[in-house]
Amino acid sequence: MIAVLRIHGQVKIKKEIKETLDRLRLRRKFACVLIDEKDNVKMGMVKKVTDYVVYGPIDDKLIKDIETKRGKKDKDGKLKPFFRLHPPIGGFKKSTRISYPKGILGKNKEITKLIEKML
Repeated sequence: MIAVLRIHGQVKIKKEIKETLDRLRLRRKFACVLIDEKDNVKMGMVKKVTDYVVYGPIDDKLIKDIETKRGKKDKDGKLKPFFRLHPPIGGFKKSTRISYPKGILGKNKEITKLIEKML
């Protein structure tokens, strides 16, 4: 599983990028979704919005933590497909405007640490 976390807000975003984020159900800042890395359509959408999100693989233990702490249920009793997280405790240690080696955007190997700070 891959976690996709929106970092940028809603101001000054192109229409096609906004539509792609809506289809991924990343409508707000600090929203997170879990997608399968074998789904080529969704992975293509993630690569399109790579300048606005952080994504990377996470383990099963972190998935259970996210579902128990931040998961909300529908009227039907099903778990909603997105999670709203808090801003990270202690702030971001790298820039939120630059891609991974110097910043945090794009494919990030340290996404588990970031999500743990946001729970």
